[in-house]
Amino acid sequence: MPPPIGLDLSQTAKSVSRAFDRALAEAGGSLPVWLIMISLKTRSLGTQRELAEAIGIQGATLTHHLNSMESGGLITRRRDPANRRVHVVELTEPGELLFRRLADAAVAFDSRLRRGLAPGDLEALHALLARLRENVADDAPILNE
Repeated sequence: MPPPIGLDLSQTAKSVSRAFDRALAEAGGSLPVWLIMISLKTRSLGTQRELAEAIGIQGATLTHHLNSMESGGLITRRRDPANRRVHVVELTEPGELLFRRLADAAVAFDSRLRRGLAPGDLEALHALLARLRENVADDAPILNE
């Protein structure tokens, strides 16, 4: 009998997550740094709170990571002249270089994950994962079959 879907999915997610963490570390980064950088590059975020919400961490945790990134020369933070309560966070040139290395590592990792999967497999996987998310959503109906 196969393991329960939740257990199998959880173990797979942990394995993939650990492997992705290693790939990012080998490129000189970490998952939090990557999430912050990708959010800065792809979204127009006005506040650190919006950045924290976008990457799914608490504000204090984000501040810790931003402090580390700033002291490492990867980002700058400055007050927005239009709204002094808002900090504008930007990548520095070394931050841009690290972002490119991490982006290359993420693309290579994604290629590794896709190895041996046909386009139809990927479509089916995305559909199945979406269905699993729907099944555990707070408002999903409980079906007795």
